[in-house]
Amino acid sequence: EMAEQNARLALRQRLATQATQEARLGALQRALGLAEGAQRVECFDISHTMGEATVASCVVYDRGAMQNSEYRRYNINGISPGDDYAAMRQALERRYRRLVEGEGRLPDVLLIDGGRGQVSSALQVLAELGLSGLPVVGVAKGEARKAGLEQLIVAETGEVLRLPSDDPALHLIQQVRDEAHRFAITGHRNRRGKARTASSLEDVPGIGATRRQRL
Repeated sequence: EMAEQNARLALRQRLATQATQEARLGALQRALGLAEGAQRVECFDISHTMGEATVASCVVYDRGAMQNSEYRRYNINGISPGDDYAAMRQALERRYRRLVEGEGRLPDVLLIDGGRGQVSSALQVLAELGLSGLPVVGVAKGEARKAGLEQLIVAETGEVLRLPSDDPALHLIQQVRDEAHRFAITGHRNRRGKARTASSLEDVPGIGATRRQRL
């Protein structure tokens, strides 16, 4: 009886979660003018410490849930330290060039954590790849960087949307954006930690582990 009761409770919870996600997705479609069947959202974020160990993240929301197996991280190299625009361009080019070549699926809407500069960088890359029709929305932090005050920059029209803090569409955007941020900062910390424990002596021929430690 206990197992049956727990199963019922779990099922109710799952159905409630599914209904919440469906409501959020429908609200997002209406707020951004997306097609009724749109459900795949990808979001990019950039993380670094004063330009050190820059990492970009891409997370995927599809079929009513975050799709962890489709997440990707990109170690950003060859740019000026702290150049978030160049970092965003590099990450997007690496991600969507593979999709143009037939690997994976394009999202129904692309979220960019950032303002007009990041959005412009995204549009430039997509145009170069022949993906100008992909809806792009920048998620800029609001006043005092408080949750609920985000500004949404719709790339196609240049319009700035400010959804009410209790809007289900905003809740979905926050969910996906926060996950992109978490995934990016975790990757950045791991990369920074490896860089700070490495030694330049490792690159010198003829110096083994014992001699390196003595030096």
